[in-house]
Amino acid sequence: MISMKKTDTDDIKTSNQPEKNDSGALKKMKYGTMSLVTIAIVCAIVIVLNVMAAVMEKRRPMKLDLTGDNRYELSDETIDVLKNLDQDVEILVTMPRTDFDEMSKQAEYEYQLYYRMAGITPEPLEFPYDMIPTILDKYEMYSRQGSGKGNVTVKYVNLNTDPDAISKYKKYYNGDITKNSIVFYSGESVRVLGTTEIQTMITADAAAAQNRQLTLVFAGESIITSQIMNVTDSHIVKVAFADKMNGQSLYRDVYEDNVNTLRDEILAKNGYDCTSFDIVNDELDTELYDLVVIPMPQYDFSAALIEKLSDFMYNDEKYGKNILYVPDVSITNLTNIDEFLEDWKIRIEPWTIAQPNGIGGAIEDITLNISDEESVGAIPNKSLPIVAPLAREITVVKKNSECVVKEVLKAPNTAPYKLLSEDADPESNEITDRNVVVKSTKEHGEQFDVYRSNLLVVSSPVMFENSFIVQSSTYNNANVLLNTLNTMTGKETGVVIPEKSLQHAVIAPTPKEDKGIIYILVAIPAIVAIIGLVVLIRRRNR
Repeated sequence: MISMKKTDTDDIKTSNQPEKNDSGALKKMKYGTMSLVTIAIVCAIVIVLNVMAAVMEKRRPMKLDLTGDNRYELSDETIDVLKNLDQDVEILVTMPRTDFDEMSKQAEYEYQLYYRMAGITPEPLEFPYDMIPTILDKYEMYSRQGSGKGNVTVKYVNLNTDPDAISKYKKYYNGDITKNSIVFYSGESVRVLGTTEIQTMITADAAAAQNRQLTLVFAGESIITSQIMNVTDSHIVKVAFADKMNGQSLYRDVYEDNVNTLRDEILAKNGYDCTSFDIVNDELDTELYDLVVIPMPQYDFSAALIEKLSDFMYNDEKYGKNILYVPDVSITNLTNIDEFLEDWKIRIEPWTIAQPNGIGGAIEDITLNISDEESVGAIPNKSLPIVAPLAREITVVKKNSECVVKEVLKAPNTAPYKLLSEDADPESNEITDRNVVVKSTKEHGEQFDVYRSNLLVVSSPVMFENSFIVQSSTYNNANVLLNTLNTMTGKETGVVIPEKSLQHAVIAPTPKEDKGIIYILVAIPAIVAIIGLVVLIRRRNR
């Protein structure tokens, strides 16, 4: 029988075993602690980077606009306005941000329904109203980059759950502020864009539609920038827009669109407060109005109306008033109006001018040259043409008068005539550059003060055609006409923001896809953290 003896060596091994176990536990604890620390550091870094990115995004663009039409970026003109704001602007959107997605879906549905009811299968067309919130983000961001004292802040509210959100603004606004509106507020000035105005930010391109092409244009930037300028403008020019004469339209129906463009695109968008005015029945109060617009009259004025205009301009020797007169292309027998203009040393001739294009003797739209730089002021791009179709020549009358006349825009002397009257005799005039836009000024001085009233005549009503005005990256009509009016009325320089043509195919993520990318960027650090926890748990259980 073999006996087993416990040796000293066994005692040693037995006594050492707990120490080995303790060492392993310490090692596991060490690795576990390091893993936790590593995960904590990674999470902290991710959080800090996200916070820094959020802060930086308010001052610098963190997203790249890779769209072919550059739809998510602001123009240089708007950026300059934002960087030089001298007071804060609040923008309140009275609907959740996500409602713009619903607006896009509704517009697409109505578009499809309209064509299908007409028996036409429409081409696919997206109405990206969801780009408006992205554009508003840029307004906030760029306003914080400039040297101006003012910033733009944008807030979205749901009036169903927060009806008191608009109480602050209703004190300074006479109209209604409802759901699906955008409110602009600065100081005590409030402007509101309703649902209809928001919908008109994206419209069909009329020129493309004539060629049976389905193309949309985005006018949102122009509308938003104009509202910001309007609520921060301390010099609002009050305009009596004389579109009525004894209850009837002052102008012929053919000029309806041109008149609307003059009022809405040039004046109303740039701080001119236009009021519809009946030249016969309404009082021309010098306390209420700074400028009278007389667009393309088809009837002559009575002697009483002429006296009414003269009294307005004279203003009890205080002057300081203005008239913009645009004649009809073909109506020439306006005797009293002609006498009134000649008192300001201006005569509108009974013929139109154009310029030859060298093809079979045909003529094309006349292109003007700037004759008086001071009246026009600085314009962004002088190389763009100023187009004046069917312009009537203006002659400066040589007569003794206190008027000072400035020839603002001229047509080249090579332009031929088209007579509108049998009595017209243009050949008797000297062959010189021909006036199309002229400004006449009457002054009154008292000691060291000089008071002025101005009459501006633009002899081509077609200069205000919508395509010549809104396509400000193609033509200089809008910039030149606006600057000339601003100079005449003493108003601060305005800006003309070009519309953007929205291409069908884009190579960049939409705002919806942009959200998906954000979710992915958030998910990646979360997945890393989960993997780290799994590794930690597995190591502990070994």
